[in-house]
Amino acid sequence: MGSVRGNETNLSLKKRKRGGVEICLLDIFMRFKKVYIEITNICNLNCKFCIGHNRAKESLDFSDFKMVLRKIKPYTNYLYFHLMGEPLLHPLINEFIDYASKDFKINITTNGYFIDRIKNNKNIRQINISLQAYDGRKLDYLDNILTSVENLLLAGTIVNYRVWNNYEGVQELIGKLEKFYNTKLNGNTKIKDNVYIDFATEFIWPDINNNYYNKNGSCLALKDHIGILVDGTVVPCCLDYNGSLALGNIYKESLEDIMKSENVKRMLEGFQNKCKIKEICCHCNFYDRIAMKKARDNNEG
Repeated sequence: MGSVRGNETNLSLKKRKRGGVEICLLDIFMRFKKVYIEITNICNLNCKFCIGHNRAKESLDFSDFKMVLRKIKPYTNYLYFHLMGEPLLHPLINEFIDYASKDFKINITTNGYFIDRIKNNKNIRQINISLQAYDGRKLDYLDNILTSVENLLLAGTIVNYRVWNNYEGVQELIGKLEKFYNTKLNGNTKIKDNVYIDFATEFIWPDINNNYYNKNGSCLALKDHIGILVDGTVVPCCLDYNGSLALGNIYKESLEDIMKSENVKRMLEGFQNKCKIKEICCHCNFYDRIAMKKARDNNEG
Protein backbone atom coordinates (compact mmCIF):
# COMPACT_ATOMS: atom_id res chain seq x y z
CA MET A 1 0.00 0.00 0.00
CA GLY A 2 1.10 3.54 -0.72
CA SER A 3 1.78 6.17 1.89
CA VAL A 4 -0.70 8.70 3.25
CA ARG A 5 0.19 12.34 2.73
CA GLY A 6 -2.10 14.52 4.82
CA ASN A 7 -5.43 14.87 3.03
CA GLU A 8 -4.05 14.21 -0.43
CA THR A 9 -5.52 11.40 -2.42
CA ASN A 10 -3.01 8.64 -3.02
CA LEU A 11 -5.05 6.71 -5.54
CA SER A 12 -2.98 6.95 -8.68
CA LEU A 13 -2.38 5.10 -11.89
CA LYS A 14 1.19 3.93 -12.27
CA LYS A 15 2.42 3.23 -15.77
CA ARG A 16 4.59 0.20 -16.45
CA LYS A 17 5.75 -1.58 -19.55
CA ARG A 18 4.86 -5.16 -20.24
CA GLY A 19 5.91 -6.72 -23.50
CA GLY A 20 6.64 -3.30 -24.94
CA VAL A 21 3.08 -2.13 -24.19
CA GLU A 22 2.52 0.64 -21.68
CA ILE A 23 -0.20 -0.30 -19.18
CA CYS A 24 -1.68 1.37 -16.12
CA LEU A 25 -1.90 -0.22 -12.70
CA LEU A 26 -3.91 1.18 -9.84
CA ASP A 27 -1.76 2.01 -6.85
CA ILE A 28 -4.24 1.51 -4.04
CA PHE A 29 -4.25 3.31 -0.90
CA MET A 30 -7.15 5.68 -0.92
CA ARG A 31 -6.90 8.90 0.96
CA PHE A 32 -9.69 11.21 -0.16
CA LYS A 33 -9.88 14.90 0.55
CA LYS A 34 -13.54 14.36 1.46
CA VAL A 35 -16.33 11.82 1.50
CA TYR A 36 -19.92 12.88 0.88
CA ILE A 37 -22.60 11.14 2.93
CA GLU A 38 -26.29 11.42 2.15
CA ILE A 39 -27.88 11.17 5.60
CA THR A 40 -31.31 11.73 4.05
CA ASN A 41 -32.56 12.04 0.46
CA ILE A 42 -35.68 13.89 1.58
CA CYS A 43 -35.93 17.63 0.87
CA ASN A 44 -38.39 20.33 1.90
CA LEU A 45 -38.08 22.13 -1.44
CA ASN A 46 -38.43 21.49 -5.15
CA CYS A 47 -35.89 23.95 -6.56
CA LYS A 48 -35.77 24.68 -10.28
CA PHE A 49 -32.00 24.18 -10.42
CA CYS A 50 -32.10 20.78 -8.68
CA ILE A 51 -32.65 17.70 -10.82
CA GLY A 52 -34.14 15.66 -7.96
CA HIS A 53 -34.05 11.86 -7.83
CA ASN A 54 -36.36 8.89 -8.33
CA ARG A 55 -35.17 6.76 -5.40
CA ALA A 56 -37.30 5.73 -2.42
CA LYS A 57 -37.30 8.45 0.23
CA GLU A 58 -35.39 7.45 3.33
CA SER A 59 -33.00 8.60 6.04
CA LEU A 60 -30.04 6.95 7.72
CA ASP A 61 -30.59 5.44 11.15
CA PHE A 62 -27.89 5.82 13.76
CA SER A 63 -26.58 2.25 13.57
CA ASP A 64 -26.05 2.43 9.79
CA PHE A 65 -24.47 5.86 10.18
CA LYS A 66 -21.98 4.47 12.69
CA MET A 67 -21.18 1.57 10.37
CA VAL A 68 -20.46 3.91 7.46
CA LEU A 69 -18.17 6.07 9.59
CA ARG A 70 -16.29 3.04 10.85
CA LYS A 71 -15.67 1.83 7.30
CA ILE A 72 -14.52 5.16 5.87
CA LYS A 73 -12.47 6.33 8.87
CA PRO A 74 -9.09 5.24 7.42
CA TYR A 75 -9.72 7.07 4.15
CA THR A 76 -10.55 10.71 4.94
CA ASN A 77 -10.59 13.42 7.59
CA TYR A 78 -13.38 15.45 6.03
CA LEU A 79 -17.02 14.42 6.06
CA TYR A 80 -19.63 16.28 4.00
CA PHE A 81 -23.34 15.93 4.71
CA HIS A 82 -24.37 16.46 1.11
CA LEU A 83 -25.60 14.77 -2.10
CA MET A 84 -29.40 14.87 -2.42
CA GLY A 85 -31.89 15.82 0.29
CA GLU A 86 -31.71 18.49 2.99
CA PRO A 87 -29.45 17.22 5.80
CA LEU A 88 -30.93 19.54 8.43
CA LEU A 89 -34.26 17.75 8.01
CA HIS A 90 -32.78 14.67 9.68
CA PRO A 91 -34.25 14.41 13.20
CA LEU A 92 -30.86 13.33 14.58
CA ILE A 93 -28.80 15.96 12.78
CA ASN A 94 -27.09 17.27 15.94
CA GLU A 95 -26.44 13.77 17.25
CA PHE A 96 -24.90 12.81 13.89
CA ILE A 97 -22.69 15.90 13.89
CA ASP A 98 -21.51 15.40 17.46
CA TYR A 99 -20.78 11.70 17.03
CA ALA A 100 -18.97 12.10 13.70
CA SER A 101 -16.93 15.09 14.87
CA LYS A 102 -14.94 12.79 17.16
CA ASP A 103 -13.09 11.44 14.10
CA PHE A 104 -13.93 13.80 11.23
CA LYS A 105 -14.16 17.48 10.38
CA ILE A 106 -17.85 18.07 9.64
CA ASN A 107 -19.05 20.09 6.65
CA ILE A 108 -22.68 20.65 5.67
CA THR A 109 -24.41 21.94 2.56
CA THR A 110 -27.93 23.22 3.23
CA ASN A 111 -30.71 25.34 1.76
CA GLY A 112 -30.79 27.18 5.09
CA TYR A 113 -34.47 26.80 5.94
CA PHE A 114 -33.76 24.81 9.12
CA ILE A 115 -30.43 26.32 10.08
CA ASP A 116 -31.73 27.29 13.52
CA ARG A 117 -31.71 23.56 14.37
CA ILE A 118 -27.91 23.56 14.43
CA LYS A 119 -27.16 27.17 15.36
CA ASN A 120 -25.77 26.17 18.76
CA ASN A 121 -23.73 23.20 17.56
CA LYS A 122 -20.02 23.74 18.18
CA ASN A 123 -18.75 20.81 16.11
CA ILE A 124 -19.25 22.05 12.55
CA ARG A 125 -16.14 22.97 10.57
CA GLN A 126 -17.95 24.60 7.64
CA ILE A 127 -21.48 25.21 6.47
CA ASN A 128 -22.33 26.04 2.84
CA ILE A 129 -25.66 27.80 2.44
CA SER A 130 -27.33 27.74 -0.99
CA LEU A 131 -29.16 31.07 -0.92
CA GLN A 132 -30.66 30.52 -4.38
CA ALA A 133 -32.94 27.99 -2.68
CA TYR A 134 -35.08 30.84 -1.33
CA ASP A 135 -38.51 30.58 -2.92
CA GLY A 136 -40.27 33.49 -1.24
CA ARG A 137 -42.42 31.34 1.05
CA LYS A 138 -40.73 32.24 4.31
CA LEU A 139 -40.40 35.97 4.77
CA ASP A 140 -37.82 35.74 7.56
CA TYR A 141 -35.66 33.24 5.61
CA LEU A 142 -32.55 35.39 5.35
CA ASP A 143 -32.99 36.97 8.79
CA ASN A 144 -33.08 33.52 10.36
CA ILE A 145 -29.92 32.51 8.48
CA LEU A 146 -28.02 35.66 9.45
CA THR A 147 -28.93 35.28 13.12
CA SER A 148 -27.97 31.60 13.17
CA VAL A 149 -24.70 32.32 11.35
CA GLU A 150 -23.64 34.75 14.06
CA ASN A 151 -24.13 31.95 16.60
CA LEU A 152 -22.13 29.47 14.51
CA LEU A 153 -19.30 31.94 14.11
CA LEU A 154 -18.84 32.02 17.88
CA ALA A 155 -17.85 28.35 17.66
CA GLY A 156 -15.38 29.01 14.84
CA THR A 157 -17.53 27.56 12.04
CA ILE A 158 -16.66 28.73 8.52
CA VAL A 159 -19.69 30.04 6.63
CA ASN A 160 -19.89 30.10 2.85
CA TYR A 161 -22.90 31.66 1.13
CA ARG A 162 -23.53 30.28 -2.37
CA VAL A 163 -25.49 32.11 -5.06
CA TRP A 164 -26.09 31.33 -8.74
CA ASN A 165 -25.29 34.31 -10.96
CA ASN A 166 -28.56 33.79 -12.84
CA TYR A 167 -30.77 33.52 -9.75
CA GLU A 168 -33.66 35.94 -10.27
CA GLY A 169 -33.53 37.23 -6.69
CA VAL A 170 -29.77 37.71 -6.57
CA GLN A 171 -29.84 41.51 -6.38
CA GLU A 172 -32.30 41.49 -3.49
CA LEU A 173 -30.15 38.99 -1.61
CA ILE A 174 -26.99 40.98 -2.25
CA GLY A 175 -28.69 44.14 -1.01
CA LYS A 176 -29.71 42.49 2.26
CA LEU A 177 -26.28 40.97 2.81
CA GLU A 178 -24.54 44.27 2.10
CA LYS A 179 -26.78 46.04 4.58
CA PHE A 180 -26.30 43.43 7.30
CA TYR A 181 -22.51 43.24 6.91
CA ASN A 182 -22.09 46.92 6.01
CA THR A 183 -19.97 46.15 2.97
CA LYS A 184 -20.11 46.06 -0.83
CA LEU A 185 -20.10 42.65 -2.48
CA ASN A 186 -18.37 42.41 -5.82
CA GLY A 187 -17.77 38.83 -6.93
CA ASN A 188 -16.43 36.01 -4.79
CA THR A 189 -15.11 37.58 -1.66
CA LYS A 190 -14.39 37.31 2.04
CA ILE A 191 -17.09 39.29 3.83
CA LYS A 192 -15.45 39.11 7.24
CA ASP A 193 -13.51 36.56 9.29
CA ASN A 194 -14.84 33.08 8.48
CA VAL A 195 -17.66 34.42 6.27
CA TYR A 196 -17.44 34.15 2.48
CA ILE A 197 -19.71 34.44 -0.53
CA ASP A 198 -19.33 32.44 -3.72
CA PHE A 199 -21.06 33.41 -6.97
CA ALA A 200 -21.09 30.70 -9.63
CA THR A 201 -22.60 29.81 -12.97
CA GLU A 202 -25.25 27.13 -12.74
CA PHE A 203 -23.93 23.77 -13.93
CA ILE A 204 -25.63 21.11 -16.06
CA TRP A 205 -26.59 18.01 -14.11
CA PRO A 206 -25.45 14.70 -15.61
CA ASP A 207 -28.49 13.37 -17.43
CA ILE A 208 -28.40 10.97 -20.35
CA ASN A 209 -31.32 12.87 -21.92
CA ASN A 210 -29.91 16.41 -21.78
CA ASN A 211 -28.41 18.25 -24.77
CA TYR A 212 -24.90 18.62 -23.37
CA TYR A 213 -22.24 16.19 -24.55
CA ASN A 214 -18.46 16.21 -24.20
CA LYS A 215 -16.48 12.97 -24.13
CA ASN A 216 -13.19 14.75 -23.55
CA GLY A 217 -12.33 15.91 -20.08
CA SER A 218 -11.24 14.94 -16.61
CA CYS A 219 -12.94 14.96 -13.22
CA LEU A 220 -12.03 14.94 -9.54
CA ALA A 221 -14.39 12.04 -8.87
CA LEU A 222 -12.61 9.04 -7.31
CA LYS A 223 -9.46 11.12 -6.80
CA ASP A 224 -10.61 13.99 -4.60
CA HIS A 225 -13.81 12.42 -3.28
CA ILE A 226 -16.51 9.77 -3.40
CA GLY A 227 -20.13 9.77 -2.25
CA ILE A 228 -22.28 7.36 -0.26
CA LEU A 229 -26.02 7.40 -0.84
CA VAL A 230 -28.50 6.78 1.97
CA ASP A 231 -28.94 3.11 0.99
CA GLY A 232 -25.17 2.52 1.17
CA THR A 233 -24.50 2.78 -2.56
CA VAL A 234 -20.99 4.14 -3.20
CA VAL A 235 -20.86 6.59 -6.12
CA PRO A 236 -17.94 8.42 -7.76
CA CYS A 237 -19.20 11.94 -7.09
CA CYS A 238 -21.81 14.12 -5.38
CA LEU A 239 -23.77 14.59 -8.63
CA ASP A 240 -24.68 10.94 -9.06
CA TYR A 241 -28.18 11.59 -7.73
CA ASN A 242 -29.72 8.23 -8.76
CA GLY A 243 -26.67 6.01 -8.24
CA SER A 244 -26.30 5.51 -12.00
CA LEU A 245 -22.58 4.81 -11.55
CA ALA A 246 -22.93 2.55 -8.51
CA LEU A 247 -19.54 1.10 -7.55
CA GLY A 248 -20.72 -1.14 -4.74
CA ASN A 249 -22.45 -0.95 -1.37
CA ILE A 250 -20.68 0.09 1.82
CA TYR A 251 -23.00 -2.07 3.93
CA LYS A 252 -21.99 -5.22 2.06
CA GLU A 253 -18.37 -4.58 1.05
CA SER A 254 -15.26 -2.86 2.33
CA LEU A 255 -14.35 0.44 0.72
CA GLU A 256 -10.99 -0.99 -0.29
CA ASP A 257 -12.61 -3.85 -2.21
CA ILE A 258 -14.98 -1.43 -3.92
CA MET A 259 -12.14 0.86 -4.98
CA LYS A 260 -10.07 -2.04 -6.33
CA SER A 261 -12.75 -2.93 -8.88
CA GLU A 262 -12.03 -2.86 -12.60
CA ASN A 263 -14.83 -0.33 -12.98
CA VAL A 264 -13.01 2.18 -10.75
CA LYS A 265 -9.67 1.50 -12.45
CA ARG A 266 -11.13 2.16 -15.89
CA MET A 267 -12.82 5.39 -14.82
CA LEU A 268 -9.64 6.70 -13.21
CA GLU A 269 -7.57 5.74 -16.20
CA GLY A 270 -10.02 7.57 -18.43
CA PHE A 271 -9.95 10.74 -16.33
CA GLN A 272 -6.15 10.64 -16.29
CA ASN A 273 -6.22 10.55 -20.08
CA LYS A 274 -8.90 13.27 -20.23
CA CYS A 275 -11.51 10.85 -21.47
CA LYS A 276 -14.93 10.24 -19.91
CA ILE A 277 -15.59 6.54 -20.37
CA LYS A 278 -19.08 6.59 -18.82
CA GLU A 279 -21.84 7.89 -21.07
CA ILE A 280 -23.58 9.84 -18.31
CA CYS A 281 -20.32 11.67 -17.51
CA CYS A 282 -20.29 12.98 -21.08
CA HIS A 283 -23.57 14.73 -20.27
CA CYS A 284 -22.10 16.59 -17.26
CA ASN A 285 -20.35 19.96 -17.47
CA PHE A 286 -19.52 20.49 -13.79
CA TYR A 287 -15.77 20.02 -14.13
CA ASP A 288 -15.71 21.11 -17.78
CA ARG A 289 -16.82 24.63 -16.83
CA ILE A 290 -14.12 24.83 -14.14
CA ALA A 291 -11.45 23.68 -16.61
CA MET A 292 -12.65 26.20 -19.20
CA LYS A 293 -12.55 29.03 -16.66
CA LYS A 294 -8.99 28.10 -15.66
CA ALA A 295 -7.98 28.08 -19.32
CA ARG A 296 -9.53 31.53 -19.88
CA ASP A 297 -7.85 32.93 -16.77
CA ASN A 298 -4.47 31.55 -17.90
CA ASN A 299 -4.89 33.07 -21.36
CA GLU A 300 -5.84 36.44 -19.89
CA GLY A 301 -2.89 36.25 -17.50
